Amino acid sequence: MKASSERLDQLSRMEEARRQTQRQLDMIDRQIIRRMTPLIPQLGRKRFGFRRGKLPDPRAFLERYRSNLAAITAERQPEIDALSRKLARQDAAIEALRARRAPVSRHARDDPECVHRKDECRSPAECRPGKRHGTAA
Repeated sequence: MKASSERLDQLSRMEEARRQTQRQLDMIDRQIIRRMTPLIPQLGRKRFGFRRGKLPDPRAFLERYRSNLAAITAERQPEIDALSRKLARQDAAIEALRARRAPVSRHARDDPECVHRKDECRSPAECRPGKRHGTAA
């Protein structure tokens, strides 16, 4: 019983660490957006051809926006990559701990009701216990 509660504590600590890492990534995204917001009006002002009877190219604004966004993101890219790798490691560790914590018992694997729930048939009337979805029995 004590080992089970220790695993639950460890799992909750790991999940909290994962949430903090995700918050850091979200904070970086918000900081990038915050830096891009004041640039948007400046990006739209370059309308050289409009005065001479030509319509401005709508793709030009989008290209300028994307290039500025790429430049700002590139400054933070090493930090984003490191946090993304850390998040992936944390996800894998949490899944491994969950898999160790709740193994499927032999009885549960052989129980027809468990098999029925696992197979996700369209309706309970379609499936008989032990019948797998998509196979003839």
